[in-house]
Amino acid sequence: MSDLRQRFFIEDSPIRGEIVHLEEALQTILAKREYMPAVQSLLGEMLSATALLASTLKIQGRISLQIQATGTFKWAMAECNHLGEVRALADYEEDPRFAEGTDSRTVLAALTNPVLFINIEPEHGERYQGIVPLDQPTLAGCLIQYYDLSAQIPTHIVLATNSQRTGGLLIQLLPRNEEEQEFVDEDLWPRLTMLTETLKPEELTDLSANEILYRLYNEEEVRLPEAEELKFGCTCSRERCANALIQIGVEAVHESLEIQNPIQMDCQCCNTRYEFTAEEALGLFGEHLS
Repeated sequence: MSDLRQRFFIEDSPIRGEIVHLEEALQTILAKREYMPAVQSLLGEMLSATALLASTLKIQGRISLQIQATGTFKWAMAECNHLGEVRALADYEEDPRFAEGTDSRTVLAALTNPVLFINIEPEHGERYQGIVPLDQPTLAGCLIQYYDLSAQIPTHIVLATNSQRTGGLLIQLLPRNEEEQEFVDEDLWPRLTMLTETLKPEELTDLSANEILYRLYNEEEVRLPEAEELKFGCTCSRERCANALIQIGVEAVHESLEIQNPIQMDCQCCNTRYEFTAEEALGLFGEHLS
């Protein structure tokens, strides 16, 4: 059951969905840095959410969720690409409010001036950024509101995280043409969303996709394609670090070398360290040591 995304379809209807389970990837992320339990819960939900949303895109690229706020909680991000590679990270200061519980709602309620960004970055083509108000008590509620108001695709999402794993479920009512509309059961979508709301957090995290679908939709004909594997993956590379050095300019690189030689660049997501000697760093600008 670990680290899978299972797509499903309700036969003879315009409704599709996804179920996500992440365990190994979540534990890998949580082992990189020490997070308070409530922040762990928020990161887990963001991780499941990005894996769900990525499945709705038919592009090669990546989608990320990023929460930005002022005050003690700075930001949090989670990302999934078309290969099923996920990562997540958060930055915050110690705050007693974050220790009041283990639920992500504890963090969301304590945020100051929060905004949620949805970033879609195709490998080829224009980037897109959606801005979502964090004015609902849950992350799932904020994403549902985004789809209703901005994407205008009826969508229902449930998310849950415990200390070991995270899970998510998404169902969507896809657009229909006039001919298809004639054969649609108008009661199906309200019925399925109501059934989805009965799913308990422990069921979402601990039961397999097949068990969840049977418990919720056993009166429907559900079709399951082959499940997709998800895994932790970081986008850092030596080439990206080199490009970052080029971007800051040769003068800044000279100043950095006076402080630290070789220049060390650490990835916050995976803790990989990249080092550039003076010769390597200046060589990026065509300079050579005498």
